[in-house]
Amino acid sequence: MVAVRPGDADAALARRDRTKSVILIYGPDTGLVRERAEGLVRRTVPDAHDPFALVRLEGDEIASDPRRLIDETSTIGLFGGERVVWVRAGSKNIVPAIQPVLSNPCDALVVVEAGDLKKGAPLRTLCENAQNALAIACYADSERDLARLVDAMMAEAGLSIDRDARELLVSLIGGDRLASRGEIAKLILYAMGTERVTLEDVRLIVGDASALALDDVVDSALAGETRDALAALSKAFGAATRPDAVLGGLLRALTALHPMTLAVAGGSSPETVVGSARPPVHFSRKPKLEKALRGLDPDRCMKALLAVDDAVLAARRNAPLAPAICERVVLQVAQQAGRRR
Repeated sequence: MVAVRPGDADAALARRDRTKSVILIYGPDTGLVRERAEGLVRRTVPDAHDPFALVRLEGDEIASDPRRLIDETSTIGLFGGERVVWVRAGSKNIVPAIQPVLSNPCDALVVVEAGDLKKGAPLRTLCENAQNALAIACYADSERDLARLVDAMMAEAGLSIDRDARELLVSLIGGDRLASRGEIAKLILYAMGTERVTLEDVRLIVGDASALALDDVVDSALAGETRDALAALSKAFGAATRPDAVLGGLLRALTALHPMTLAVAGGSSPETVVGSARPPVHFSRKPKLEKALRGLDPDRCMKALLAVDDAVLAARRNAPLAPAICERVVLQVAQQAGRRR
């Protein structure tokens, strides 16, 4: 079996074994698949614009004409050097085209870029079982991978990033490598001319501004910080957040908070309850949630929850008054939470 573990993928590509004539790069993270394929091709071919050194083929094209691939790999480059055939797999089966290349090794390298191939998929099985092929899976980046990506791109741009800003940035990106790079690049462009990236920079530039504004409203209201809650609500409306979205977020937060208040009433500390929450609470939201648990006992939390539930219904019945209804209940919840036990 010549399958490379995801954690060893970059190292395997960097120190490529030249006896491997086919390298399959596949997985659900299409951005990472493309990035690794491009990097491998760039390291192998000095000039990616040289048509004699690099040939690009579509998978459906060689599926219809399997001999095309073996013909390309058998061709000798005009100026010598290693030749690369870059194949982007499509919806058709390209195994009949790949098999002759594996059976008749040559000096050319075939890089196959594919999507998410399940275990047992013919193309994946073929490359995992062939001694002269590699199969490299690309899955969504872990937090550690994203942190390394952030650090690398920041260093390349000559910027530093505050620890809290870095942690928030990592929590907002991920899922697709190219999309993550795009968000980090956007942040770097915004921060050019400064020496470091701050938490406020990340909040302003990266991700869904309306979602962050909604978090601010909910967190401040539950913490009993009336002035901050109303200021955050104004910003949320300015970020095109709808009143029903604010009310829904507040309702979900109170629903999740109620069992926590019961745990605190049973003798646990707010810090312990928040620390053991599942899913985990982001570090930036913990202080206000702990503050909420010190101000809201189970009865007050239930009263606030019912008040928000009534506001949801009232806003649906009278849409023009929804912003005013939303503001009133946010103020009500904040005042209720602000009455310390």
